[in-house]
Amino acid sequence: MGIQSKGQVGPRFVIYILGLLVMSLGLVLLIKADLGATPWDVLHVGLYYQFGLTIGTWSIIVGVVILTIASFISQGFPQIGAFLNMVLIGLFIDMYFLLPFLQTPEGFGGKAVMFAAGLLLNGYGMGLYISAQFGAGPRDSLMIALTEKTKWKIRNVRVFMEVLVLIVGWQLGGPVFWGTILISLMIGPIAGICLPQCQRFTDGWLRKLKREDKGIEQDTNRGARV
Repeated sequence: MGIQSKGQVGPRFVIYILGLLVMSLGLVLLIKADLGATPWDVLHVGLYYQFGLTIGTWSIIVGVVILTIASFISQGFPQIGAFLNMVLIGLFIDMYFLLPFLQTPEGFGGKAVMFAAGLLLNGYGMGLYISAQFGAGPRDSLMIALTEKTKWKIRNVRVFMEVLVLIVGWQLGGPVFWGTILISLMIGPIAGICLPQCQRFTDGWLRKLKREDKGIEQDTNRGARV
């Protein structure tokens, strides 16, 4: 379990927002690479093809449904970060899609690099925002709830979720390619690596800030006595 120190809400919120920005960029890079989107984005894009709106909007709508299911399984009310995640991820996705320089490369090599970068950014962005402990987002809340309920490993639960969502998204006409299958198989192991690494980074940074705050407080007290 990571640190949840009082008085460190600001630094943790910075890490949380940074994680959401990084993860959203990763998701958009995977879509732009045109080698197959994540299973969840196959669903979002499929819904976009069928019913309009935007990909980010569908991310929010699906998030509401998923968060409700996760809350039922865990029998607990989601943290405020889960709601922020649900809204901000959708907004950030649509924001990145508006950037004119984020275009699909023409050659396969460029697409492969963009795809690999998107996969890594997705994993580490997820790890960062979860490590801030403002509450996991809808999809990761469901992953955590199922892990605690079934006692399965994180990577097994994640793979199960991704494959199930992929099937639904494919039926809706979402963009499925070999990259989608690779993401479905790799996101679980990547999450298993990124989450503990990001938690150690966040805990270490918060401990450092806490020591610095204590040092400043001690110096202030000594100055006051003098």
